[in-house]
Amino acid sequence: MSSFFTGVTIVTAVDADGRPHGLTCSSLTSVTLTPPTLQVCLHTGSGTLAALRDQGAFAVNLLHQGGVGTAEVFASARPDRFELAAWRRSPRQGLPWLHEVSYALAECRVAGTLEVGDHMMVLGEVVGIDNGTGRPLLYGRRAFTGALPGLEP
Repeated sequence: MSSFFTGVTIVTAVDADGRPHGLTCSSLTSVTLTPPTLQVCLHTGSGTLAALRDQGAFAVNLLHQGGVGTAEVFASARPDRFELAAWRRSPRQGLPWLHEVSYALAECRVAGTLEVGDHMMVLGEVVGIDNGTGRPLLYGRRAFTGALPGLEP
């Protein structure tokens, strides 16, 4: 699957103590339009998964081309991720919104989960969307790239 190009997102959540958690995720799928539902797949040992399960909510930050550095930080094991990225609380659920590197944000409530191997499939019913500008960041063949020429932001 390393040769398959996909959009780059950072999934964020807040734990019971109000601490932000997040990780880079290229496993995002739109599941249904009614109700609007997304699916993300997260490693079962991730702190982000634990936080979203505890609070029943998460955000999907869809990154624009300027988000490569942030995507790399959130793909690492660095504990200071949120100190290295500009973020604020989302308007509806108070989730971490990486507003400077995201062209869109989807706030979700957890609608279901399914463990598959070492990952958890998480279904999120979208409760709010905020749109910005920018061309989507893509990842494939083990590298980041911008959206295809001619694709309007």
